[in-house]
Amino acid sequence: MLEKLNQAMEHIERHLDQTVDVAELARIAATSEYHLRRMFSTLAGMPLSEYVRRRRLTVAGAEVLAARETLLEIAVRYGYGSGEAFARAFRAMHGVGPGEARRAGAALSSQPRMSFRLILEGSSSMRYRIADKPAFTVVGLKTRVPLVHAGPNQAIMDFVRGIDPQVMGGLEKLSDQEPRGVVAVCDDLDPSRAEGTELDYYQGVVTSAAAPEGMSALDVPAGTWAVFTTCGPMPQAVQELWRDAFTQWFPSNPYRSRPGPEILRLRLSPDKNEADAELWLPVEPERG
Repeated sequence: MLEKLNQAMEHIERHLDQTVDVAELARIAATSEYHLRRMFSTLAGMPLSEYVRRRRLTVAGAEVLAARETLLEIAVRYGYGSGEAFARAFRAMHGVGPGEARRAGAALSSQPRMSFRLILEGSSSMRYRIADKPAFTVVGLKTRVPLVHAGPNQAIMDFVRGIDPQVMGGLEKLSDQEPRGVVAVCDDLDPSRAEGTELDYYQGVVTSAAAPEGMSALDVPAGTWAVFTTCGPMPQAVQELWRDAFTQWFPSNPYRSRPGPEILRLRLSPDKNEADAELWLPVEPERG
């Protein structure tokens, strides 16, 4: 998997002055476009589209300083429809406009080329299982929140605190299948997985029952799930579980992510500083 990802990275380098087709990158990486975007954003810490943009502006920056072509010629080569659009993007990355950079020989920012390597430490193992589930429904309370990769998500915390415990107690009685009890469900995430993009967040249960009045329902088709478990301090243990699934488990196992909600069953310690967590991710077998 990592070798094919690196082949996709090389394809990007050869096409920085052309259209970079994500479908073609997915073909080179022998995976789905959805999984490629998900894997890249987790491994690289930025969306694939942002990496391509920053690499283009890095190479364009070197050509601006070389002064062998006009700024408009450089802008057009790297996909900008006007000198103004190029100047805005250039300034956003480098902190200075291209004309000023050329005149003053300013210091510019650089996005290095990325390559992926698997580092085997052997100090820990991931606990997981594969589960096939028939279609089910998530029933609960729903809101729209920003994506936060590290640290507490204040929007989710405020939303959960505002739920009447009696309401959640009644809802929990509807839970009739795995993962049992009250769960947190993330759905409709932006494909880029960029920090701050929004997603649907449900505090609810997995059930075969109809949604009570005033509750939201998310119908989930039958499919295969990878189920990961961990325990540790909050929120680090949960965020690291998500990270490790994509940086360690997927590159080492013949599965890829597929579209669908991500489900977290959480059991907090009395002081709420520790947690036992079970993370359900929708997956499908990789096809060679």
